[in-house]
Amino acid sequence: MELLFGYLFIFFARVTDVSLATVRMLMVVQGRKLQAALIGFFEVAIYITALGKVVNSLSNPMNLLSYALGFACGNYLGIIIENKIALGNLAAQIILKISDNESLIKILRENGFGVTVIEGQGLEGTREILNVIINRKDLINLKKIVYEFDKNAFITVNNINPISGGYFSPIRK
Repeated sequence: MELLFGYLFIFFARVTDVSLATVRMLMVVQGRKLQAALIGFFEVAIYITALGKVVNSLSNPMNLLSYALGFACGNYLGIIIENKIALGNLAAQIILKISDNESLIKILRENGFGVTVIEGQGLEGTREILNVIINRKDLINLKKIVYEFDKNAFITVNNINPISGGYFSPIRK
C-alpha cells in the first residue's frame, strides 16, 4: 500500500507541476510577472519533491514510470487548462466568398466586435478583408457568427499584443 501511495504521489505531483509550468509559460508570454513568479515558486517546489522521491529510489522502475506518466498527463492537462483560461488577444482576418459583407459587419458590430474593413486583391478578384481584434475567449463566438453568415468564409487568426488605441470591447453581448 505504501508503494502504491508513493507511485500515486509521484504521478500527481508531476501532473501538477507540469500543468503549472504550462500556465506559468502563458503568464510569461502575457507579461504577467507576478503571477508567473508565484506559479513558478509552487511549480519548482512540487517538481523537486517528486524528483527527489524518484532519485532516492532509482532501482524502482515504477517510480520512473509514474514520473513519466505524470509528465505526459501534465502536458495534456496543462493544454486543457490553458485553453480554458484563454488569455490574450487575437487579430482575426475574415474573407468571405460572397460579395455582400455589410450584413455580417453589422451583426459583428451589434455583438460588440470592432470591425475594420480593407480591400484586398486575390485570385478571384477584389474582396473585402474584415479585421477584428478580439479576446481569445471570444474566438468561438466570432467563428459561429461568421460561419452562420458564410460557411465557406476564410478566417485566419494571429496572437497579438495591442499597444494602444482602437476599439476593443471587453464585454461581449
